Amino acid sequence: MDGEEALAGLRRQAQHLIAELAGPVRRIRLRSGPAVLEVEWHPEDVPRPQVPAVPAQAAAPTPVPGPGAPPTVIRPPVPGRAAVRAPIVGTFYRSPEPGARPFVAVGDLIRPGQPVAIVEAMKLMNEVTADRAGRVAAILVEDGQPVEYDQPLVELDPA
Repeated sequence: MDGEEALAGLRRQAQHLIAELAGPVRRIRLRSGPAVLEVEWHPEDVPRPQVPAVPAQAAAPTPVPGPGAPPTVIRPPVPGRAAVRAPIVGTFYRSPEPGARPFVAVGDLIRPGQPVAIVEAMKLMNEVTADRAGRVAAILVEDGQPVEYDQPLVELDPA
């Protein structure tokens, strides 16, 4: 594949990705071998491409706080208590798929490397794993809520 074909493929991927995203996009960088496509814009300068509206019979999405609003938390973390933290900005999920059993519940014993949640970012599911052993003392974020990088998600008591 030559550079022009790779760049054309990256353009198609960027258009598809932008159409799937729910929020405003400021920068996209895609790479395929030596070809790199990077697009950056400011939403207030350029209107977002039109995305088809969701049909009326579809379920209403979970409300997401606007820019600058603090993430929704069940309760703030207890100072000094160990916590599993968000590895990335995204949406917090307690189970691997809708309707499935949560990865962990309050009172569960966990070991290092054990999955405790998922954080979805740009349609990618990022597994959140415990970095230490302990007993789950609290789940600090509601399922389906946005989280910030390094935000405490699950509190642990020593095992």
